[in-house]
Amino acid sequence: MICQLRRALSAACALLLLSILACGSHGGASRDISAADLLARLGHGDAPFVLDVRTPEEYATGHVPGAVNIPHDQVGTRLDEIGDRRAGDVVVYCERGGRAAKAAAVLDQAGFPHVAHLAGDMAGWRAAGLPVEKP
Repeated sequence: MICQLRRALSAACALLLLSILACGSHGGASRDISAADLLARLGHGDAPFVLDVRTPEEYATGHVPGAVNIPHDQVGTRLDEIGDRRAGDVVVYCERGGRAAKAAAVLDQAGFPHVAHLAGDMAGWRAAGLPVEKP
């Protein structure tokens, strides 16, 4: 029984460590939002501002419905395009997370209080078979 408790505790600690490391991988974003949660919110009045920070070419291949494209390296100079959303929720994603981390950090520093990262990014959204919009 004690061995089972130790194994369970060890597994729980490993999961906690992985969660902490995963959260740290996307920089300043204070939380993750799952693809399912985002999809559920997209059709309602509380839909967040969804920011795709991939290149325009990547965006053109398909993106989360309603997402606005501002490449990660332009977010700091284009804050005025999302400034009116400052008080609301902003969800940031890229293909796999690295660029979203940089963009989330810029938004956090610019005073956006509710920045979230799309868990799994576009790769996860696509893998889940969720709807993709093309320009």
